[in-house]
Amino acid sequence: MSTLNSQKYRDLIKRLIKARKEAGLTQVEVAEKLKRPQSYISKVETHQRRLDVLELIELLEIYSVDLSVILLKLKST
Repeated sequence: MSTLNSQKYRDLIKRLIKARKEAGLTQVEVAEKLKRPQSYISKVETHQRRLDVLELIELLEIYSVDLSVILLKLKST
C-alpha cells in the first residue's frame, strides 16, 4: 500500500498547508525560501510528491512549527 495516499499522510499535508497559511506565506514565497519552483510546493500539497523527513523539517522551520508538535498531532489521529 502506498503511504502517499494514506490517511495519516493526508493529515500531515493538511497540517502543513494550515501551518503555511498561518505563517502568512504563499506557495511562491515558500518555494523562494527553498530555492525551488512553486510547482514543488504545489505537488507536495496535492499529494503528487512525497516529502522525506529532511524536507519536512525544512518546511516546518520555514513555518516556525516544531516537528514534535506535528508528530504528536499525527499520532493522536
